[in-house]
Amino acid sequence: MNEFSLTSRREALQRLGFGFGALAASDLLANSTALDSPLVPRQPHFPAKAKRVIHLFMNGGPSQIDSFDPKPSLHKLDGKELPESIKKTLQPTQRNRVGTVWASPFSFSKHGESGLEISELYPHVAKHADKLCVIRSMQSEIANHSPGLLMMNCGHPVLARPSIGSWVLYGLGTESEDLPGYVVLMPSGMPTAQSRNWTSSFLPGVYQGTHIETNAKGGEMIPHLTRSDIRTGTQRNQLGLTQFLNQRHKNNRPGDERLDSRIHSMELAFRMQGAATDAFDVTKEPEAVQEAYGKTPVGRNLLMARRLAERGVRYIQCYHGAGQPWDSHSGLLPRHRKLAEESDQPIAALLQDLEERGMLEDTLVVWGGEMGRTSTIQKTGQKDPERWGRDHHVDGFTVWMAGGGVKGGMSYGETDDFALSVASNPVHVHDLHATMLHLLGFDHERLTYRYSGRDFRLTDVHGSVVRDILA
Repeated sequence: MNEFSLTSRREALQRLGFGFGALAASDLLANSTALDSPLVPRQPHFPAKAKRVIHLFMNGGPSQIDSFDPKPSLHKLDGKELPESIKKTLQPTQRNRVGTVWASPFSFSKHGESGLEISELYPHVAKHADKLCVIRSMQSEIANHSPGLLMMNCGHPVLARPSIGSWVLYGLGTESEDLPGYVVLMPSGMPTAQSRNWTSSFLPGVYQGTHIETNAKGGEMIPHLTRSDIRTGTQRNQLGLTQFLNQRHKNNRPGDERLDSRIHSMELAFRMQGAATDAFDVTKEPEAVQEAYGKTPVGRNLLMARRLAERGVRYIQCYHGAGQPWDSHSGLLPRHRKLAEESDQPIAALLQDLEERGMLEDTLVVWGGEMGRTSTIQKTGQKDPERWGRDHHVDGFTVWMAGGGVKGGMSYGETDDFALSVASNPVHVHDLHATMLHLLGFDHERLTYRYSGRDFRLTDVHGSVVRDILA
């Protein structure tokens, strides 16, 4: 298409009349490389290790000391009251809700050549220990779900800010013309803070995440994706005419990003009618692959994530379920067992699948929630340990990464003996974001967007790249 851009072609169609013009415009939608698209692939600031991200979000906050941060020292303190000197260091909302120390009821063992210690909750993931970079010194800001989710996704616990997926899409564009560049997968329902977790905020709307309920009941996975009331050819002509008129409207209103986003969304929706039904259809995978992931909501989601990643989607986020399933204020023993069982095999299958396809080296996989949990019993009045739980905690929790340019088989940072504060190498959420952007080829201080008289960035005025974990 060189100098004769898609826009100039559309302008030329005005002279041909609406009938032929609509038909020709529809062909442009189907066959062009869309050089005027705001999502055209772009080069980052420097050579990247990762081309895409799969974010496994354990919403609700998994307990770090029961999963990836062993604390054998707690067994000596088990059943004892938390010292007042330690309580004073906790956030005000937590001080009156913690009391008796509760050592992890789950056993840990060393795995892989690295000897990385992982809980019995994750026997399948443990087989991939040498791929994992476990950050045990994560810190956030507010020990509550909505602000915690917004902090982890958008870099601010309160104010409306673009999500990290939107920033990645804004910076890199997408390699897929027929699928959204940023997809959010959930079996059903919505997480806490809902669509604000994948908002584009003040970035153009074209960079917002596309939320898909993959286990939706009583309807299509993507509502209204296909039409039974109109033939494909007729719809193609109808859309071509609509977009032709949209372009004329746009030419008289240059610089309107909202209009650009709407026009692009209509074009994408048309192309998705074929591409999306294929990408989300995991039954096209060999039976052995489906069995490896598990024919469960979480298993299907992670298999879809791999299919989307190999089709050029930049940022795929997989929530464990609606609301905050990992929020175990009570019944942590049975709940964490169940949730880990639901996710362990699919996560291991994803890591294995990506490696076998040669994709793990340029796919950054991130696991974690918006917070961790305390090392004390919250429901101290209950005598049955099966009913005990742990409270929210943001001053020392765990996130792990794999692939995409991070070192495998290592842990970074550590929490104190009570697992309630960071003892070495703290990593704030801003640092995590800066590191993720670095792996994607961006200087987080230079990836900015001018809005309301100020240059904004994902990390605001904070953040440092955690260089010790880079391969």
